[in-house]
Amino acid sequence: MATTSERRAFAQKINRTVAAEVRKQVSSQYSGSPQLSKKRSGSHQLVPLSEVVEPVDFEEYLTTHPPAPEPGPLRELLEFPADDIEVVYEPRECRTVEPGVPEEVGMDPRVRDAVQIYTEDWVIVHRKYQRLSTAFNPNTLEKQRERQRGLPKQIFESDEVVDDRGNQDDQDELKRRSVSLDDTPRGSWASSIFDLKNSTADVLLPSLLERTAIEEVDRRNGEQRKESRHHEVLALFPPPDEDEAVERCTTPEIPKEHFGQRVLVKCLSLKFEIEIEPIFGVLALYDVKEKKKISENFYFDLNSDQMKGLLRPHIPHAAISTLARSTIFSITYPSTDIFLVIKLEKVLQQGDIGECAEPYMVMKESDSTKHKEKVEKLKNQAEQFCNKLGKFRMPFAWTAIHLMNIVSSAGSLERDSSDSESERKGTWTDRKKRTLERMSIGDDACNYTNFRPATLTVTNFFKQEGDRLSDEDLYKFLADMRRPSSVLRRLRPVTAQLKIDISPAPESPHYCLSPELLHVKPYPDPRVRPTKEILEFPAKEVYVPYTTYRNLLYVYPQSLNFSSRQGSVRNITVKVQFMAGEDPNSAMPVIFGKSSCADFSREAYSAVVYHNKSPEFYEEIKMKVPANLTDNHHLLFTFYHISCQQKPSAALETPVGYTWIPLMQHGRLRTGQFSLPVSVDKPPPSYSVLTPDVQLPGMKWVDNHKGVFNVEVLAASSVHTQDQFLDKFFTLVHVLEEYSFPFRLKDVIITENNVETELKASITNLRSARMEPLLRFVHHVLNKLILLIVRPPVINGQIVNLGRAAFEAMAQLVNQIHKNLEGNQDQHGHNSLLVSYIYYMFHLPDTDHCPQFTGLGSPSYGGPIQYATLSRATTRPTSLNLSRSKSISNSNPDLATTPTTPDDEVKKIMGCKGIDRSHSWVNSAYAPGGPKAVLRRNHPNSSCDLKQAAERSPNRMSSFMEGFSHSQHGHPRFSTKKLLHEELALQWVVSTSTVREAALQQAWFFFQLMVKSMGHHLHLSDRLEALRKMRFPERFVDDITALASMITSDIVVRFQKDIELVERLNTSLAFFLNDLLSLMDRGYVFSLIRMYYKQVSMKLQTVQNPNALIALRLDFIRIICSHEHYITLNLPCSTLSPPASPSPSVSSATSQLVLSA
Repeated sequence: MATTSERRAFAQKINRTVAAEVRKQVSSQYSGSPQLSKKRSGSHQLVPLSEVVEPVDFEEYLTTHPPAPEPGPLRELLEFPADDIEVVYEPRECRTVEPGVPEEVGMDPRVRDAVQIYTEDWVIVHRKYQRLSTAFNPNTLEKQRERQRGLPKQIFESDEVVDDRGNQDDQDELKRRSVSLDDTPRGSWASSIFDLKNSTADVLLPSLLERTAIEEVDRRNGEQRKESRHHEVLALFPPPDEDEAVERCTTPEIPKEHFGQRVLVKCLSLKFEIEIEPIFGVLALYDVKEKKKISENFYFDLNSDQMKGLLRPHIPHAAISTLARSTIFSITYPSTDIFLVIKLEKVLQQGDIGECAEPYMVMKESDSTKHKEKVEKLKNQAEQFCNKLGKFRMPFAWTAIHLMNIVSSAGSLERDSSDSESERKGTWTDRKKRTLERMSIGDDACNYTNFRPATLTVTNFFKQEGDRLSDEDLYKFLADMRRPSSVLRRLRPVTAQLKIDISPAPESPHYCLSPELLHVKPYPDPRVRPTKEILEFPAKEVYVPYTTYRNLLYVYPQSLNFSSRQGSVRNITVKVQFMAGEDPNSAMPVIFGKSSCADFSREAYSAVVYHNKSPEFYEEIKMKVPANLTDNHHLLFTFYHISCQQKPSAALETPVGYTWIPLMQHGRLRTGQFSLPVSVDKPPPSYSVLTPDVQLPGMKWVDNHKGVFNVEVLAASSVHTQDQFLDKFFTLVHVLEEYSFPFRLKDVIITENNVETELKASITNLRSARMEPLLRFVHHVLNKLILLIVRPPVINGQIVNLGRAAFEAMAQLVNQIHKNLEGNQDQHGHNSLLVSYIYYMFHLPDTDHCPQFTGLGSPSYGGPIQYATLSRATTRPTSLNLSRSKSISNSNPDLATTPTTPDDEVKKIMGCKGIDRSHSWVNSAYAPGGPKAVLRRNHPNSSCDLKQAAERSPNRMSSFMEGFSHSQHGHPRFSTKKLLHEELALQWVVSTSTVREAALQQAWFFFQLMVKSMGHHLHLSDRLEALRKMRFPERFVDDITALASMITSDIVVRFQKDIELVERLNTSLAFFLNDLLSLMDRGYVFSLIRMYYKQVSMKLQTVQNPNALIALRLDFIRIICSHEHYITLNLPCSTLSPPASPSPSVSSATSQLVLSA
């Protein structure tokens, strides 16, 4: 072995300083420090270098050490930019040309709230330069593939692998190949055997022997290096693994309307062997396994102009929306059990279905000359029936197409190799998204998005049977069609040729109409025949919030039993009307047209089954619900006997019964299954507010008032929740907003005296709501809960204290959503729907335009500002330096009335028999001497004087009540204003038991909500330019300190018991403090980091297996250090002296870092 003297010269110059020498050198640098000298003289005990010191007063240092006035290359690293926090009001993108919201005057509160939520702009509060931090990685896999596109493939000699088993001559020939230097793999000239005689000459180097200036050579070399250079060379490096990057964040997706896999169906032609009358078609999707119709009906008319002319007396004008022949179906849950059912109808005529279908089954087009006279006779009869009965239909034939057969026979499209690679690779979010898509979309074999378009010709239709028209019978037929020995195959078919085209729908189809007949962008020419989007009725629940206004009603008459009805009642049809009152002229034009008719009509008729006193129906009647729905709105069903005889004297329509459904009852839209009695006589006056189940005097009923008419009413509404718990909550909130006392809610009369109790009970019962409507209306629910927190209602001069109840409901709601949607989370366990709500939807309520909780009977309060619930500050023990010198909140339920002075409030508090400390600003755990008492350095402006505190923060809206103002009715009104972030922090700190646990489970939600509230508040109050120490009141700072200490304690105590929860808590707290560095006093945030670090360090000294806790601490520090202004936070150009530590030590005297890992 070589000795030390034999080492090479450069190796001898390497500095091999050992760790002991480094420690000695550090100690010697601060030998003059008085604190260090004092420590040395007192004790010789060594202190770990990892101890965290008291952080510098960051804001004070920046004030006393302003940066140099002249600009320099490092100026941007020395200070935060002035526009660091940015509030963006981004207009909401509307996918339709028209806004799609009602414009009626006097909208009811539900519609008004829905219009506001679905049309207001996105409010985005974000750090403008956060994209430059390590939390956001712009080098995603998609961007990298885009950059690599077009790059030449580099082939090196090592890439050319020669088969050893190949011919040796071929190998020699490969080695002897002689090409130019540019085309030769790197290194070939040095490692290959060449045949110099057969070699091609190298390219000559021009001006090789000429003298050239060094500058010119450098210039040429520089230009050549820039040739074909990629503009983002370093970005071609593979991105880091997203699973390991704990600080990674992604911008949430914009909330948008839910669509499943979309299939385009075009109806091309319909031809029968004989053409004697108009035939109308209906398309719909059915799921046999779920036994559910999964789409609304699409009506199409493929008749010739000659056939349409037969109905011109009944349909003078056909709107272009009803002339559509193509449609787009949406399928959220694809399966192998979905059928496209096609039903055909014809104009009502005398005779049953079999008699009317017979000519189509026996006559052939080839025999037209043979049956010419008979065909002419049939045409004449059809023309007569069209003239008389043109507005009535009868069932004719049906068939079904198994969609899975289309997909499997057409075959899936070839996948691009790059797509296959992306399936295997991708970021964590990409892979998670693909997994979620598979979960929601279903098996890949049922994929309806990438099959080859297919054009089908359906030739066999099955004759409808008058006594088997229900959906239950249809499901049996569809199940039988899948069997090899189907009974339907043995029946004589109705011969026809229906040609349709089925293909995946394009991303942005032109000339498309929404289910509300709105023009979907792009729509270049309104005169072009449109394509209709068909509303989906998903087979299972869809957990996506509503983002667009939709208020549709679907009525499905099912069956009628008139067997005991006296008189000639056989050809029965049901006329359905949407009535705004009881006058016959109050029918509203809200019923959607079918095919070749007007857009909307005032009435709709069911198909007639000839000579049947107990008919079954299969109609779907689609309606648009008006914006001002009242108790007088109702559905009126009128039953008619239709005379099919050609006698001129015979009455065409004879009413034979009436029944109705009141649509609004106790503030709820009535939907579901109904079995209604039918009255022989017309309903009496004031019938619309009662149900037909009520035995009205003087009325004659069919079959002794039994339920003889079955009908189903469904609503596809983003306004009405159709859940009893949600409906009650919104109804009570609207009662308070409108001050519509008294209000009847089922068996309870809501008055000023019991509204608080009822509202609190409804808030608590939100957890009992069904998950689908709860998620569909989660934006509405959260907005109302937040409104109740920041604008508590005042009734008769008393504050309705709902802050605690609303916070508890919010915590339970968020936790419930998390548990039910485990697959819809990012790598940090954040639910994407809730993240999108906070990022885009949530904003502080507009204090000038938000609903006012008005107390019409409130006494007039004049004079000075009214105090809400101010607690006088008293002398605080030194063990708890949470200086709360101003008001806490008016969420204290112990205060029944509004105190007018602090002294009155103190008297009220002292007069209480017992104060529930769970409602105060701090609970017993954080009381002086409690197990979780929080130590914190005094704020420079600390004071216990209430007057001084009020003077320092006059804009504290949570602290005071506005002076009275007069409402539009002339009644006095006053209301409190609170700040959401202050109330959330307060309620969280004082929460106990299950509420506290639920909040901890989803701490990220409340942290992000508080951060956005803080940023938005600073923007609205013009405090973004204010000094950071003056932005927030001290009591809020105290609550944040208590909250951070509480969560840190949970991390330290529970990290061995519930590691998943602790990991979420740890990252949530780290991201929260990371955000606070851009909003609050940075020195204060450093103290919270120090508090976390000290608690974790103390635990590490006692725990046996510290690896998990060390990993948590590293993740915490990694997230903190991912701040975009990390260098600025470390004061890189400062000349700090050693900070004074409460307990001087070697480490605290020598450490100068603001952030310490």
